[in-house]
Amino acid sequence: MNSDFLIIGGGIIGLAIARSLQVRHPGASITLIEKESDVARHASGRNSGVLHAGFYYSADSLKAKFCRDGNQAMHEYCKEHGLKLNPCQKLVVAKNAQDIDGLLELKRRGDVNGVPVEMIDEKQAIAIEPNVRTYQQALLSPTTATVDPLEICQHLRGQLVASGVRMLMNHPYRARIANNKILAGDTIFEAGRIINCAGLYASNIAQDFGFAQDFTILPFKGIYLKYTGSDKPLRTLLYSVPDMRKPFLGTQFAIGVDGSIRIGPSTIPAFWRENYSGLSNFKVHEMLEILRWQITLFARNSFSFRTFALEEMRKYSKRYLVAHAFEMAKNLDASKFNEWSRPGIRAQLLNTKTLSLVQDFVVEGDDKTVHVLNAVSPAFTSSLPFADWVTQQWLR
Repeated sequence: MNSDFLIIGGGIIGLAIARSLQVRHPGASITLIEKESDVARHASGRNSGVLHAGFYYSADSLKAKFCRDGNQAMHEYCKEHGLKLNPCQKLVVAKNAQDIDGLLELKRRGDVNGVPVEMIDEKQAIAIEPNVRTYQQALLSPTTATVDPLEICQHLRGQLVASGVRMLMNHPYRARIANNKILAGDTIFEAGRIINCAGLYASNIAQDFGFAQDFTILPFKGIYLKYTGSDKPLRTLLYSVPDMRKPFLGTQFAIGVDGSIRIGPSTIPAFWRENYSGLSNFKVHEMLEILRWQITLFARNSFSFRTFALEEMRKYSKRYLVAHAFEMAKNLDASKFNEWSRPGIRAQLLNTKTLSLVQDFVVEGDDKTVHVLNAVSPAFTSSLPFADWVTQQWLR
């Protein structure tokens, strides 16, 4: 089966790149293959649904630019097509005087990145969210919102199919045969350009083409604890001040597009790439490979991995997670946070030479193949401008 462009992976990045290719290369034949029975079955359909604003990231990063622009682009996309959007805003709250310095650093980054953020006092914060608990000040992000990631991915899929993109489910990548010819499922595909957007398996596929020589994907499991009460005691996202030495944002009260409330997420090291629950999708060779890297990181305590991993494991305790989150809120019934959400897996790129987690987007390729190796949070928010950048820089 031949096409001008072949995209591997039906998550938000693969879908957005297909959309961008249609604009940049009108008339080109585009095929997208996905190993599951539908799009967005992994991280793209299992994330928090938060449209981040872009104030966490240093100004020299791709994340800063694409998150800021992507927030606006996704707002516009949802409004244009009548998709669900909850303009709930975000408050980053302080637990103590030391956290005020963290808020000021986030404010500085937001200003440099051109992102609207505002330092407000405790009284102003309570006016926005009556149940907030903060020390003296908080940081307000008025453009942070939440969406339904599955709804957006399904809408993109419908648009792409209607406009001529060939989309084939149940076609897992199996091997590179020669040059730009691969075997996926039981079908041989050949294309002028191959774009690898395979998420958890992106580094494996890239290595078949001679790329990602210094990288591998490490999986981290994220789960939330859901509020099961019928009331809605929070209306605004509440985030703690992140520890900038750690690779993830920390605990939050997530507000869904439907107003649902969750505490989390965890970022617990997973033992194989699709280690969602029990022994589902268990692969012994993956476990051995991933455990090798995890043991190395744990032994050397690279980027404080040992400390971080042990802290995250504690989030399997509902009591611990609730107590940690309730430092940001008041007047909530802890007993109603009693149901775990469906887990997601973060495909985090590890630099195997430096033993460090890669924090920015990473793309490698040549005039035949392009490999999106690192597209972690805020990848969903950033997806539309990031896809345009990939097509402009790599798929001219």
